[in-house]
Amino acid sequence: MVEAVLFDYGMVLALPPEPEVWQRMRSITGLSEKAFREAYWAYRDDHDRDLLNARTYWPQVAEHAGTHFTPEQVARLIATDIEMWSRVNPPMLAWAQRLQRAGVRTGILSNIGDFLAEGFLAKFDWLSDFYHCTWSYQLKLAKPDAAIYSSAAEGLKTPPANILFLDDRAENVAAARAAGMQSIQYDYADHAAFEREMQARGLDYLLYPARTSKASH
Repeated sequence: MVEAVLFDYGMVLALPPEPEVWQRMRSITGLSEKAFREAYWAYRDDHDRDLLNARTYWPQVAEHAGTHFTPEQVARLIATDIEMWSRVNPPMLAWAQRLQRAGVRTGILSNIGDFLAEGFLAKFDWLSDFYHCTWSYQLKLAKPDAAIYSSAAEGLKTPPANILFLDDRAENVAAARAAGMQSIQYDYADHAAFEREMQARGLDYLLYPARTSKASH
C-alpha cells in the first residue's frame, strides 16, 4: 500500500517556464540567447547542491559569459527566475490537495537552489500543507544521488516501499526505484496518461482517496 506520495517540484507540481519570461530574464543580462542559455545551465547542478548559492551563482553565470552583473541586475534576475518557475500545474496540485484532505502524507523532493526554494515558500501558502519538503541545497545532495531519497523517506517517516515518487526525469525515477520506492515518470503535457498508469498499477484508489484517520501534517 502507498502511504505517502512524494512529488518533484519542477515539471510535476509546476509547469515549464513561459518563453516570454525567459526572454525577459535574458534581456536583463544583455546576453545573446545562446550565451545566456549556456551560462544559466552550466552551474545549475552546483547551485542545486549549494556549491553556489544566491550570492555566488549569478556572478558565476556572468563570468562564464564574459560579463559582469550589477547588484540591481542580480536582484532582478532572482525575482524573474522565481517568477519563471512559479507556473503551477493545476491537475497535479489539485490531486496533492485531495491526498492531503484524505489524510495521505505528501512530500516534495526537488533539486533546487536556495533563492528559488525561499522564493516559493514565501509565494505559495500551499507548500506548508506538505508533510515534508526535501530541498537539495539544504542537504548539498541532488537527485539522482541515492542518499537524497533516503533523506526524503526519513522526512516523510514512511518506509521507501510505501512511498510513491513522481518525477519527469527517467534517471530520477530509476534512482527512486533503486532506493526501494514505487515510482512513475510524469509528463505534464499528458496528465491523463498518468491517471491511466495509476489505474494500471492498481493505485486508482489514490486518485480520489477517501478520508483516513492518518494526519497529513
